[in-house]
Amino acid sequence: MSVLTIPMPPEQLERVVRQVVQRQFAERFVAGEREFSTAYTPNLVVNISARHIHVTTEHLERLFGPGAKLTVYRWLYQPGVFAAEQRVTIIGPRRRAIEDVRILGPVRKHTQVEVSATDAIALGIDAPVRSGNIEGTPGCIILGPAGIVELDEGVIRAERHVHMSPVDAAAYGFKDRQYVGLRVVSDCTTSFDRVLCRVDPKFLLEVHLDTDEGNACNLINATSVELVP
Repeated sequence: MSVLTIPMPPEQLERVVRQVVQRQFAERFVAGEREFSTAYTPNLVVNISARHIHVTTEHLERLFGPGAKLTVYRWLYQPGVFAAEQRVTIIGPRRRAIEDVRILGPVRKHTQVEVSATDAIALGIDAPVRSGNIEGTPGCIILGPAGIVELDEGVIRAERHVHMSPVDAAAYGFKDRQYVGLRVVSDCTTSFDRVLCRVDPKFLLEVHLDTDEGNACNLINATSVELVP
């Protein structure tokens, strides 16, 4: 795995441990069925996912040189996921470009560029809304300090989604791949439809909105957030 790691900050480690322990105490099994203690309340977090790129090891070395490894700039909310020090330039048709696009680690099996609708317009790319599937999507040129990568496909607008563990999903009554709603209360109170549930035991409860969506609801100044069926 092409990544140079640094210790997880104590505040993130504490948060991860606290939520894992909370889930374990919440979970009860009776006759093969899951029950929850009344003390368990899902701790919903909503964050803005700004434009970024995921890369393969091959593309990382092409952009930054042979043997290049991702270095951690900042750990993100989901365990093991981080914003890397490495940044690149994304170039669309007619050489329209966005500079300083940060790579997220660790490396992946496929290179994927995630932008907002505003970014896509700036690049001159008709980026579709996708989740986990880049087949048939537009490509772009990625420029790094040591070389370029010409993507045939992989530029998307990420579908808004919520990461959750099976315990959180059961507490809400949601299922993996189900679409739910999100209400953000602020001076621009907004309700979002079609928030995709992604359920996995390693996930912490977190909604991802893109920059346009976060700005539209003034998320940074929100007073409350709620997932609804």
